[in-house]
Amino acid sequence: MIKVIVAGAAGRMGRRICAMVQQQPGLELVAGFERPDSPDVGRDLGETAGLGHLGIPIGGGPESVLEAGEVIIDFTFHEATMQLARLAAGHGKAMVIGTTGLSADNLVDLRELAAASFPCVQAPNMAVGVNVLFKVARKMAAVLGDGYDIEIVEAHHRLKKDAPSGTALKLGEMVAEGVGRQLDQVGVYARHGIIGERTDQEIGIQTIRAGDIVGEHTVYFAGAGERLELTHRAHNRDNFARGAALAAAWVVDKPKGLYTMFDVLGLEDF
Repeated sequence: MIKVIVAGAAGRMGRRICAMVQQQPGLELVAGFERPDSPDVGRDLGETAGLGHLGIPIGGGPESVLEAGEVIIDFTFHEATMQLARLAAGHGKAMVIGTTGLSADNLVDLRELAAASFPCVQAPNMAVGVNVLFKVARKMAAVLGDGYDIEIVEAHHRLKKDAPSGTALKLGEMVAEGVGRQLDQVGVYARHGIIGERTDQEIGIQTIRAGDIVGEHTVYFAGAGERLELTHRAHNRDNFARGAALAAAWVVDKPKGLYTMFDVLGLEDF
């Protein structure tokens, strides 16, 4: 059995990750941790996640539980994630990272750390359906070409801290790649006032934050007289957590390096 540690174990995602780890064959939930000042430190991990009593107290910080497991699943905050990645690198622990908001510099650092020290799966979205969406969106963009305007709209709950979502940005990168553009050159993230006509090259990414929306992403391909839409709607957090559990089962015996969910799901050449 592969022994799993969950970062942010008492949070919304952390609790569902614990549940999905328990359901994934070959995985054993052995530890979870929160910030040292969290009121959840010391509580039973299973009871916090709705799994019943497991006899596993939630640790205060990663150092308190690091030796218990082989792989760490982290969906926390970008600054905490990078600190944890450095700690994992020092101890040779595998990681699965679903944290969004990682900067380009963060990703460069993470790739270097992983190449030198540990296997790591990092993706802006772990859901199987979303990763298929990434690939399909790129193929559609390539087929439709420059004759179709591309817009992406994403919606999440009011508590989400980063915008646009990491998933929306990845979608933007994929469709830009499909039409031979660079998202950092053509991405448009806000429109207001007298802005003039839309350019042929721009790719719009717009954000909605409201209520308790788990996550919705739509890619619009709008041409003369027709429009195609690709949409993914998350009904709950279990699809993200289930994908993370799959990644944890996959990554432990892999060589050092940074991997994606495309690697986990066999979609790299799709």
